[in-house]
Amino acid sequence: MPKVTVRYWAAAKAAARVAEEPYEADTLAGALAAVRERHPGELTRVLQRCSFLVDGDPVGTRAHETVRLAEGGTVEVLPPFAGG
Repeated sequence: MPKVTVRYWAAAKAAARVAEEPYEADTLAGALAAVRERHPGELTRVLQRCSFLVDGDPVGTRAHETVRLAEGGTVEVLPPFAGG
């Protein structure tokens, strides 16, 4: 299973209480399930409003189960930001 880094920004970082952490997952859905398991509570609520980048590419409306992760990849967790 690929090892990836999940990076949190803004409200997600505050809720996780870390800037980034490693996970093993083959899809974005798997990585997010592991994040929810490790951080029940506020981060789980924040994730519902987030968008995601995988290796710099926006996930957009793609089903998270279809977004494959690569060894050494990065998942960026981006809550909505105020302003422009």
